[in-house]
Amino acid sequence: MSTEVHRHLDQELDALRDAVLRLGGEAETALRRAMHSLAERDSAEARNVLDHDDTVDQMEVDVDRRAIDIFALRQPAARDLRFVMSVTKMAPVLERIADHACNIARAVIDLNNEPELNNHIRIQQMGEIASSMLARALEAFTRSDAATAREVIKRDTEINNLYNQIFNHLIEMMVKEPATATRDARLLFVAKHIERIGDYVTDICELTVYMAEAAIIKHRH
Repeated sequence: MSTEVHRHLDQELDALRDAVLRLGGEAETALRRAMHSLAERDSAEARNVLDHDDTVDQMEVDVDRRAIDIFALRQPAARDLRFVMSVTKMAPVLERIADHACNIARAVIDLNNEPELNNHIRIQQMGEIASSMLARALEAFTRSDAATAREVIKRDTEINNLYNQIFNHLIEMMVKEPATATRDARLLFVAKHIERIGDYVTDICELTVYMAEAAIIKHRH
């Protein structure tokens, strides 16, 4: 590969990295705003999350287009190839995280039409852990930091444990107070969306490890 061609490839890889990080930033913001709307019973903020969903979708399309162009025109090899492959798998994962944030926002709007329930504390804890995991996962990706990615993966257990506690508590509440069952069910869906976000952040970290070390760790931790 000539120096000029290599320079163009580096520029395009940098642009691809920037594009997926912008997508990640939007997903992170969507999750943070959705959880804030739940804590503050803020339907306007929840609608703001929904209004940005099309932006996220367009960002995913932009990442795909850039990656396809690099595959077609530059034929990357070795580490560059792993990077582009990882990004093509990461972009839809980030878009799904934003989708889950939208689903949380929709649940918030429904919950705000009913009397308030004081069952949010553990769900807020789940959201804070998921937001922290996503932020660190994106940092690890930026630095090709496999060690940090592995540390983030371990935190998914915290989210799963909280989800199990919330599930058991809300099911118990539905039995004891059938009048609150609809609201409890909506909160349970919120918790499930956060639990899935934790799984998706784990996927991002696994891709970062693959990108950095050419090691496939999916299903191994």
